[in-house]
Amino acid sequence: MRRILLLMGTVIGAFLLAGCTASPRFTSVNYPTTRSVEGSIVEEGIASYYAEEFHGRKTSSGEIYDMNAMTAAHPTLPFNTMVKVTNLENGMSTIVRINDRGPFKDMRIIDLSYAAAKAISMIGTGTARVKLEVIK
Repeated sequence: MRRILLLMGTVIGAFLLAGCTASPRFTSVNYPTTRSVEGSIVEEGIASYYAEEFHGRKTSSGEIYDMNAMTAAHPTLPFNTMVKVTNLENGMSTIVRINDRGPFKDMRIIDLSYAAAKAISMIGTGTARVKLEVIK
């Protein structure tokens, strides 16, 4: 009886430990990566943009959203942080100021204003793989 209980405990323990291992479903080419380079934050992932639907509405910072301004929404960076955004698909880059929160979809790391998205040539595709570098 004691051997059976010990065997059952071992099997149950093995199942519990197996449930704690990393699952491949959480790995993706779109998963954002963050690292520190020479004192600045660098993040890579998917960018999207927002335009007419939100133009004239209040942002999370209290400003009025202007789709023609060089601004962006980021989930955690402080408002007024200046960020260099580089489109990794074509090498084009622009500088934006964080004035809103988001994006709140998929694995996206930043929502650019229409003007910023246009500056890095991602209007046609709607999303792009980008690198963010905090510059100020």
